[in-house]
Amino acid sequence: MRIDVTSQDLMASRFAISPLIETMHAQWMLAGRVQAGTHAEWVERWRGTYARLAARYPALRAAAAVSGNIGAANVDFIAPPPTAVDVAFADELAAVRATPVARAHAEIERVLAQRPPVTGWVRDLLLGPEVVELFAEAYEALWTDILVHDWARLHAILQRDVAYRAGRLAAYGWAAALDDLSPRVRWRRSGHIEVRMLSGREERHDLGGRGLLFLPSAFMTSIATYLDESWPYALLYPARGLGAAPPRADAGLALLIGRSRARILAELAEPATTTQLAALLGQSPGTTGEHIAALRRTGLIAGARVGRGVLYTRTPLGDALING
Repeated sequence: MRIDVTSQDLMASRFAISPLIETMHAQWMLAGRVQAGTHAEWVERWRGTYARLAARYPALRAAAAVSGNIGAANVDFIAPPPTAVDVAFADELAAVRATPVARAHAEIERVLAQRPPVTGWVRDLLLGPEVVELFAEAYEALWTDILVHDWARLHAILQRDVAYRAGRLAAYGWAAALDDLSPRVRWRRSGHIEVRMLSGREERHDLGGRGLLFLPSAFMTSIATYLDESWPYALLYPARGLGAAPPRADAGLALLIGRSRARILAELAEPATTTQLAALLGQSPGTTGEHIAALRRTGLIAGARVGRGVLYTRTPLGDALING
């Protein structure tokens, strides 16, 4: 696949986080349709809850016909690309519920025409008058009963990925932003993004100054695209750091300044906010804030205001201490 871009597209491109899309990706994993990988323990913990939800909400079972089919056609209306950088789940769900049934049916019919025949009840549900609301209810239950319990930690990981890649895109351009996104994505100097599709289809798209929406995912193991004219053009990719173990500080350093403060210092190999650090450490923001204040007083970390928050980084002294 070739995606042609211009200088205007660079200015218009942005990164965003979608709790609804993450809920959809988690559903694929919980249903056993994609490998759990580093999430194996998480999947095992929620397997029973998901089985009960799937029994109660048949749309979760019917979703396999039109969603999560790697290398094949999928519908977009059940989890469309977000329109803001960090939109709330409730706002995304409201956008789904506002989808005209005719549009939903058009997407479903397009996908079903390219797939093996489905059983009668699945087709009746997908082409029925309440299909939009049935999917909205199912994903709302999945979010409320499962995803919301781990969202603070997952959100922190996604936010750090966004900060890293948005900085590279703004400072160095397309090549730097796409460099380690996926082996299947490359920037070509002729002025286009090359995406190697699993389906092998040859496609060409032009952003036309609209830019590209980059969406990191905690549950994706490969890349995916939204290239339907009805929605913003988007590229989904696996977020950085999910497969790695949490940074560990030297045992001696933990004895010197305490385990939590040593862990914070280790985590700040990349900038982070108090909220992000609290989620990563499994602490309250208040407790984490006390540790951050102590590290600032001793000159090991520094903070800089970015928008409404404060982003913390290690100082040269902090680097020297942790790298010992």
